[in-house]
Amino acid sequence: MKWNDIRIGTIGGTLCSIWASFSLGDVLQTTLMAALGTVVSFVTSKLLGRIRQRKSD
Repeated sequence: MKWNDIRIGTIGGTLCSIWASFSLGDVLQTTLMAALGTVVSFVTSKLLGRIRQRKSD
């Protein structure tokens, strides 16, 4: 057996065990939370920009 075969087998086994630990619900929840965080961050930065603009006028 060559070293490359061992490495490929080890990497493949590691990826399969990591993949098995994720559920579709966890992935969807993470995606939704990331999207919500992005929207909240965007809205907050826009509101802070308007507040700063009013103070400088």
